[in-house]
Amino acid sequence: MPAAERQAAADAIAARGLPVEVTPGTIVSGFMPMKTEINPLPLLRKLGGAGALLALPCIAGRGRPLIMRAWKIGDELKAGQWGIREPLPEAPEVAPDIVIVPLAAFDRSGQRIGYGAGYYDMTLAALRAKKKVTAIGIAFAVQEIPQVPVTERDERLDFVLTEQEVIVLS
Repeated sequence: MPAAERQAAADAIAARGLPVEVTPGTIVSGFMPMKTEINPLPLLRKLGGAGALLALPCIAGRGRPLIMRAWKIGDELKAGQWGIREPLPEAPEVAPDIVIVPLAAFDRSGQRIGYGAGYYDMTLAALRAKKKVTAIGIAFAVQEIPQVPVTERDERLDFVLTEQEVIVLS
């Protein structure tokens, strides 16, 4: 997908916003995009401007949930595993209310394919064991597939946002 189309898709998602209420103080974790995946930063800027507290994931090690650390637009980031930018270790750990989830593919049953390490499944399971957490995948519409293979470790998404629509899954 050409860069201009990827940017237009990210902007369309940001313009629409989230399908759930975000009040000042709601903690929303996003992610830093890799390669050509959809860019959540326009959406995060909008949410931060509306009073949401933002967070980004940090990889704690294979087989472990992600650590979500507080982050503001413009904060210094460091290169983590695979070169993914993440908050500095001194940034406070937070427990998000809403997790914006990257994906490689998704289906309309709320399942997703990630990049194979299970980080988001482990993280959502750990967070959901403590409190209500809404998982929102964001993707390009072309990433939808008929059916994602499911395992007992997979955590369902509540919504998927694409440049074309909001898909309600819960």
